[in-house]
Amino acid sequence: MMEEYSEECLLTFLEKQGQLFDEPVAETLAEAEAFLEDCMAVVAESINEVRGYFEENGVDVDGMSDEELEEASEVFPLSDGQYLIVES
Repeated sequence: MMEEYSEECLLTFLEKQGQLFDEPVAETLAEAEAFLEDCMAVVAESINEVRGYFEENGVDVDGMSDEELEEASEVFPLSDGQYLIVES
């Protein structure tokens, strides 16, 4: 299933991609969308979904607070309360 990325999702990634990558991987909305599709980035509805995503993918998040999860370099909080998860 292809994830649909909102414009806000793409803009947030463009603006904050430096938290995950040393060099920009996208400069336009189209490039951001293509990149997120290529790495199968996920949009989570809540921080609990972010936690569940990491647990399902074998990441040990037991000792992490919600705040620590939000600050993980792969996690991009969106203004609508959702989270974009990008695995490099």
